[in-house]
Amino acid sequence: MTQVAEIQTSELRRRLQAGEKLQMIDVREDEEVAQGMIEGAKHIPLGQIPDRLSEIDKSGEIIIICRSGYRSERACEYLQQLGYDGCTNMVGGMLQWEQES
Repeated sequence: MTQVAEIQTSELRRRLQAGEKLQMIDVREDEEVAQGMIEGAKHIPLGQIPDRLSEIDKSGEIIIICRSGYRSERACEYLQQLGYDGCTNMVGGMLQWEQES
């Protein structure tokens, strides 16, 4: 199994504040994203990823976000198996993100 790349929430926040345009996919469920998402992230619930692969740009970095970092890591593993090399898991998920805001 390939090791999943990771990004800390503080690093992601710094890069966004610096104006980087990042591909971010939020794999949480509808009721979770209703409580707020990172600006610029695209919402694709984990279970819908296989049907919505066309919405994910295969080139470059793909930052995957969930509530705690567990589902996003699964999503990264799945996408890596399909040849999406740029998958990066946001460690700690939105729980960590909200603690820092």
